[in-house]
Amino acid sequence: MADIAELSKLIAPAAEAEGLKLVRVKMVGGTSDPTLQVMAEDPKTRQLTLDECARLSRRLSDILDEADPIEHAYRLEVSSPGIDRPLTRVTDFGDWKGHEARIVLAEKLDGRKVFSGNLLGTEGDTVLIEVPVQGAIGLPFAAIQSAKLVMTDRLIAATAPLSADGADEIFETEPTEQIEQTEED
Repeated sequence: MADIAELSKLIAPAAEAEGLKLVRVKMVGGTSDPTLQVMAEDPKTRQLTLDECARLSRRLSDILDEADPIEHAYRLEVSSPGIDRPLTRVTDFGDWKGHEARIVLAEKLDGRKVFSGNLLGTEGDTVLIEVPVQGAIGLPFAAIQSAKLVMTDRLIAATAPLSADGADEIFETEPTEQIEQTEED
């Protein structure tokens, strides 16, 4: 199994060299389709353009090929965090204050593991969330297993793309010729 902490140490400097911040490194797909998922963003815009994604992907491919930190074959997937992005750093919870989030804890706290509501920010290493009916709750960041923003109209408005140029263009390609196999192949 790949060591995510070691992979992150290898990947973060490459992202920073491209002027990007690493959001998350994760292995997904299990043994049948192992995929190294790398999410990054421009810290000024909180987005990732297609060109930035391509540059980071090429840089990471070279670094990972040379270091060979994963024992088995895998696919590299480089992407932006998306609109309903994962919240992986303490600062994310403050940055997205006022937006709705879903937080899952590793272990139950006061009888529950899942908390949904509006983010209120942070106090030190405590994440503050306004949970309907319960009110404001503080969750230790270290206890969080996963967290992500919930898709809302407010979030969509706050994350409007920097540019939609080319989003509705259709590119036509020539069909590739099929290579006929012979019995000798």
